[in-house]
Amino acid sequence: MIMKKNYGASHDPFVVSSKRIELSPYLNKYYTKKIVLGISAKRFYPLSTEVDPTSSYWNLKKNVMLYDVPEKPLEISGPDSLILLENIFTRNIYDLKINRARYVISCNHDGGVMMDGVLIRLTTKKFWYIHADGDFETWLLAHSKGLRVKIKDPKSWVVQIQGPKALKVLKECVPELNIKNFKYFNCQILNFNGQKFLVSRTGWTGELGFEVYSNGPKDDHLGLWDYIMKKGEAYKIKTAGLDSMGIRRIEAGILDYGTDMNRFNNPFEVGLGAYIDLSKDYFIGRDSLLKSSKKTKLFGITSENFIPFGGSEIYYKNKIVGRTTVGAFSPYLNKGIGYVLFNHNSNWVEKTLSIKGKENNFYDCKIVSLPFYDELKKIPRGIN
Repeated sequence: MIMKKNYGASHDPFVVSSKRIELSPYLNKYYTKKIVLGISAKRFYPLSTEVDPTSSYWNLKKNVMLYDVPEKPLEISGPDSLILLENIFTRNIYDLKINRARYVISCNHDGGVMMDGVLIRLTTKKFWYIHADGDFETWLLAHSKGLRVKIKDPKSWVVQIQGPKALKVLKECVPELNIKNFKYFNCQILNFNGQKFLVSRTGWTGELGFEVYSNGPKDDHLGLWDYIMKKGEAYKIKTAGLDSMGIRRIEAGILDYGTDMNRFNNPFEVGLGAYIDLSKDYFIGRDSLLKSSKKTKLFGITSENFIPFGGSEIYYKNKIVGRTTVGAFSPYLNKGIGYVLFNHNSNWVEKTLSIKGKENNFYDCKIVSLPFYDELKKIPRGIN
């Protein structure tokens, strides 16, 4: 498939084969030769389309968007599934209720972030872990020796319906659903026009929304897509590439594994300390994290005259003190924003530093706490 340079401007597109990389069952609903596809979790996803990302961003903020995302669920089941997950994840799992979801992190033995994602408990002994880019199945298998547990790829594909009108669309799709009881991070099997799918009140945008997980190749994916789009017409539902979603997730302070963190970063330095429970008796990486620094090195950055990009150097008193991991223009804030990972912790917040552009020009930038707004997550919780 050919990808043209006019789209996905933040990256260099090139021709790539689809061999050994999964194609979305929803692809026919939006694919044209001008679309740029990215790769995550060995799956293609629509990085950018012909639709202006700023227009899609505002529709996400004001109405509702449907996104085809590459999130990859893994199923962990069996009598010892809870034992495995307690060993793997840095938060308690035993108290996660059936039909509830929880954001959880896995660390390696050195305390570095191995993976992040959302864990859903389907039954007492059956879980789905919807994770980011990476071969996490191998990590689970490596630590399941001697345990009565089964790990498999259910071949589920995920779509996200996000925006302030998302729950209105969900009610149109599933009229019998009591929306008031379907709370943030709740999950439920719902009937969409005769097809049953797992649905969670989660998302990757910082907006109100939900996600729909298919059951496998036998599902009528295209029928599901058409049904959601039809029911969402009255609420101005649209679809586009993930570039508009990417702007919003930065505003919301949501991290992307592989971009903003990796196995060389401990959770505390990237601001994820709230998801580490050192009072647990054991999890992989606990001993290292007990001895590690608990100070944050990852912060937000804003610039009135420059749009940060990944890898931009940050200067303080003519010395490089950090680099950006990601950046974008925020239409809502009307300025360039991004994340910066500093070389060492300091009192960076509210300081004005310098950021270096591609042509060796320097621009003022201000360091801020994350997220850029909605610190209490009132928007995705549906709290006015």
